[in-house]
Amino acid sequence: MTIRVVRGNPTPEELAAALAVVRARAAAVATPSGAPEQRDGWSDPSRIAAHRLPRPGRTAWARSCWPG
Repeated sequence: MTIRVVRGNPTPEELAAALAVVRARAAAVATPSGAPEQRDGWSDPSRIAAHRLPRPGRTAWARSCWPG
């Protein structure tokens, strides 16, 4: 892979940053898409639905609008 600066005069730091971005993107594309990705526990929907909530009673609709 060849990278050529067409316009401007980048500093070595700017050139290294640009090259790091290009390499990271190339590495992301090269990984197989079929690999399962690790999910964070906070984003797991089964965490929310781990237990069932009690069902409201017959008069729950009436009590929902009364304060206290």
